[in-house]
Amino acid sequence: MSYLLQVDFPFQGPWGEEMTQAMKELANSITHEPGLIWKIWTENPKQNEAGGIYLFDTEQNAQNYLTMHSKRLNEFGIKPVNGKIFAVNKDLSLIDKAPL
Repeated sequence: MSYLLQVDFPFQGPWGEEMTQAMKELANSITHEPGLIWKIWTENPKQNEAGGIYLFDTEQNAQNYLTMHSKRLNEFGIKPVNGKIFAVNKDLSLIDKAPL
């Protein structure tokens, strides 16, 4: 079974292409996180929020990443960090074209 991690937090930018350039090194490092299957980066400039949707191979790997990432964001003064972990229903998700 795989596990989805949903994270969001207050963010003042940069957005769009500027965010891509600023976060490219971080994105490359995230690919090496234990158990990561994929990540979708999210941004909402109108609400000054950013975050991501992650898919992990185990609940423990998702929790470990959430703990580490929350600490890292807090050290940058970013609070609160909202994170939720969900078990993925693979059969129903595949019906709706999930990239599993």
